[in-house]
Amino acid sequence: MEVPNVQEIIEKQVLTVAKAVEDKIDDEISALDRLDLDDIEALRERRLQQMKKMAEKRGRWIALGHGDYSEIHAEKDFFSVVKASDRVVCHFYRENWPCKVMDKHLSILAKQHIETRFVKINAEKSPFLAEKLKIVVLPTLALIKNAKVDDYVVGFDELGGTDDFSTEILEERLAKAQVIFLEGESSLKPSNSTAKTRSVRQSTKSYNSDSE
Repeated sequence: MEVPNVQEIIEKQVLTVAKAVEDKIDDEISALDRLDLDDIEALRERRLQQMKKMAEKRGRWIALGHGDYSEIHAEKDFFSVVKASDRVVCHFYRENWPCKVMDKHLSILAKQHIETRFVKINAEKSPFLAEKLKIVVLPTLALIKNAKVDDYVVGFDELGGTDDFSTEILEERLAKAQVIFLEGESSLKPSNSTAKTRSVRQSTKSYNSDSE
């Protein structure tokens, strides 16, 4: 029985793939060739409108405080902040080293992800909120979408378990929760978080800060 020539088989497969790619490129070129000036102008106008809408959206975000990592000083202001923005990352902190580490990373991400509001609030000075949202370990990030706490990042366990995690690791965790968007991506699959979604209006019961 004649043994097939492996090299010939591979060459045929490569040629088949190359032909398919070439055909696809030819189709795309043909589609472009069929565009008349009106089509090109319509595409240009559509793109300009998209850019205009994005500029307007960025302007609204900046007016709401997006782009900066700021502190909420009064508990009552928390509610107006989360209602004003579709996506909010709120750092419940105390004056300790782990929270300062989290501050460093959030300051960077706030500038990179203008689509999301980044804020912090002192948990020890906000007992009502801390109890309401069951904040126990500090630091804790409440990931809020449409005025509801959708997920939490508690301590550093999900970030490698140490305080030397990179900003990118935190960024990926926030993107997984869809509270930020990675560059070039308009949507990500929702995380399978077991954290129960809680409205900021829902009451809860307990709060203890960590001892570090």
